[in-house]
Amino acid sequence: MSQMTFYTHPESRSRVVDIMLAELGIDCERVQLEYGTSMKAPEYLAINPFGKVPALVDGEVVIYELAAICAYLADKYADKGLAPALNDPKRGLYYRWLFMVAGPWSMATTDQVLGATPSKEQEGFVGYGNYETALHALISGLSEANPYLCGEQFTAADVFVGSHLMYMLSFQRLEPHPVILRYTDNLKQRPSFQAAFAPNS
Repeated sequence: MSQMTFYTHPESRSRVVDIMLAELGIDCERVQLEYGTSMKAPEYLAINPFGKVPALVDGEVVIYELAAICAYLADKYADKGLAPALNDPKRGLYYRWLFMVAGPWSMATTDQVLGATPSKEQEGFVGYGNYETALHALISGLSEANPYLCGEQFTAADVFVGSHLMYMLSFQRLEPHPVILRYTDNLKQRPSFQAAFAPNS
């Protein structure tokens, strides 16, 4: 049993961490929190001031951003191969995907759902410019994924990015473009994704 503590809820993005743990072949102490109550309790807000899950506590290390949790676990268990080596040229590609989807792409899709479309004048102040630009960047990048974002090596970036896209497709918040479907269909072959996205899971 690891010393790590994983704060979670079954109906949340915590399932992405479940995929990481399954791919790494590890487990940790799990604490299930509830929306509006224990997630907003002072003791948990001291861990994650946003009052949301997931969060991971590993000794004195506290991580509460989903992409950061994925990257942290991949580096902590580097022998499992879920991140390109530091001297691997694909390490830059790996970082690009993690930060692009956690940043510009997430902001673009959230704004779209909220109807907060930036004007032409505002696009220069917005990291993603406009949704069409962000979508083009996503599809362009995925067109080079063969079969994964870093080629033959499956990484934590695939866990994070792939889960994000599969959630969006399931809620019909993303057009099922053939390039996106080709990528997510590859991920669906992995037992960890099958367990996390199984009906009623």
